[in-house]
Amino acid sequence: MSQELSVVADIGGTNTRVALCAGGQIVEDSIRRFRNAENPGIGPILDSYLAEQKVRPVGVCIDMAGPVKNGVGTLTNLAWTVDSAALQAQTGADKVAVINDLQAQGFAVAHLGQDSLSPVLTGREAPAGAARLVLNVGTGLNAVSVHSHGDRTLVPAAEAGHVSFLARDAEELRLLDWLTGRMGRPGLEEILSGRGLEHLYAWVCHDEGDGLPLPAAEIMAGVEAGDPRALRAVRLFVRFLGRYAGDLALITLPFGGIYLVGGVTRHLGPHLGPLGFAEAFADKGRFNAYMTQFPVDLVVDDYAALRGCAAHLAEIMPG
Repeated sequence: MSQELSVVADIGGTNTRVALCAGGQIVEDSIRRFRNAENPGIGPILDSYLAEQKVRPVGVCIDMAGPVKNGVGTLTNLAWTVDSAALQAQTGADKVAVINDLQAQGFAVAHLGQDSLSPVLTGREAPAGAARLVLNVGTGLNAVSVHSHGDRTLVPAAEAGHVSFLARDAEELRLLDWLTGRMGRPGLEEILSGRGLEHLYAWVCHDEGDGLPLPAAEIMAGVEAGDPRALRAVRLFVRFLGRYAGDLALITLPFGGIYLVGGVTRHLGPHLGPLGFAEAFADKGRFNAYMTQFPVDLVVDDYAALRGCAAHLAEIMPG
């Protein structure tokens, strides 16, 4: 039994990943994956894992897809509640933190090497202490800014995926009218997410008067096969993603870089350049040249959220 190890967990929609960490670093060969459907909550998963590892952790950090308030979080797509006080009683850890999964990505980005990143836009070299931005496109849409303050990293919570979708030309006005007729007042998440891609493809079929809606996986397969409707839908998606990232860049000035995370952006990575991400990102009128300052990278590290939890624990642990 070690008194110097902590445990971190990343709760996803299907699986939970758990690992040991020390000094802000993941113990790579300690990573295990548990199926959520086989467990009633995070408690039994930690019991099983810690018994296997024969560890009493000094710290615990759990990240989860859902809102967290006062150390208690409820998952958006899973009937689990994660309570820091209950976890402290269960594990005997000195420090327990429960954070949102996007905040975990925010804590991670300063610690990711080049092998964890795939460049999208070069930008300029980041000045020390510069703000960063993490933009997630997956089941939902959200973005958080990341700030350094002394020896602490601050990642304020946000719900940036629910800002209004604004149309800029006749094509986009037709799309907005179609979405409004089905969803009332659509936010950007209705076009920038897994289901958002499906909405865009369904609208393309409607706009062209032909074709049937498809799930996201089949749309992406259509892109690879050169299907014109799939390409049009994904081109729209990339345009809106670039525009959204550019808007957020002007709002938060992340000279330390913009980091794209989430399953949808991972799948779209090879298409961002050919389908116009850079052009949409920089399309800011007299600020076009200004936009070239911001580097943009795609995070390709499956364990980035775990690394973020480990980094966060290292900052908040006593001593």
